[in-house]
Amino acid sequence: MRIEVLTVPDCPNGPVLLQRLATVLGDDPQVPTVRRIVTDPEEAARRGMHGSPTLLIDGRDPFADPDTPPSLSCRLYWAPDGRPQGAPSVEDLRRVLHDADHNQSS
Repeated sequence: MRIEVLTVPDCPNGPVLLQRLATVLGDDPQVPTVRRIVTDPEEAARRGMHGSPTLLIDGRDPFADPDTPPSLSCRLYWAPDGRPQGAPSVEDLRRVLHDADHNQSS
């Protein structure tokens, strides 16, 4: 599994996402996490960035609506209780990582 976190420069929610990923992944060296700073719309489109921060698992954004255009804007995620937040919850990260791992095993 390959994990990338895409952010714009100085995104305050990039470190939040990275910390939550660290909580979920622990110190598992089998799952490297790469952080990329994206600075222009063309790169956002090429990388599949749908706002900052964007999580990509094996090049796919598990939280993006298929109709969401590429963007350098701030991004909102919805907590399990329905509140907006700047990064996916630990619970949601566990779910999407589990699903991705399960899909690789199938």
